[in-house]
Amino acid sequence: MPEAVIPPATADLTAEDQKLVTLARGSRARVGAEEGAAVRDQDGRTYAAASVALPSLAVTALQLAVASAAAAGATKLEAAAVVTEAATLDELGRAAVRDLSAVAPIHVAGPGGSLLGTVTT
Repeated sequence: MPEAVIPPATADLTAEDQKLVTLARGSRARVGAEEGAAVRDQDGRTYAAASVALPSLAVTALQLAVASAAAAGATKLEAAAVVTEAATLDELGRAAVRDLSAVAPIHVAGPGGSLLGTVTT
């Protein structure tokens, strides 16, 4: 599948969105995963995950964070964040966020936590 291009960062994150980046960084670092992600649902609850790459299962961090939110009863997402070394946002993760919100921003940050850009479509 094609990957979403990450537009250059143009603004600072709110404190709540910075918290998502922090949670995503922690998830990634805890297990040494390729990516970490976090989402915030309509009630302000957060869900964090790391990418999984097993012989029989491959899930992006963003897919897993969205799945955790949905399994907990979330019906809408306010925002998402991904921490990655990749230059693009994977389409599967973006699509998972869009399943619960057509407009939630997806903030993409580098491993050090610096904002690379925000995907809004």
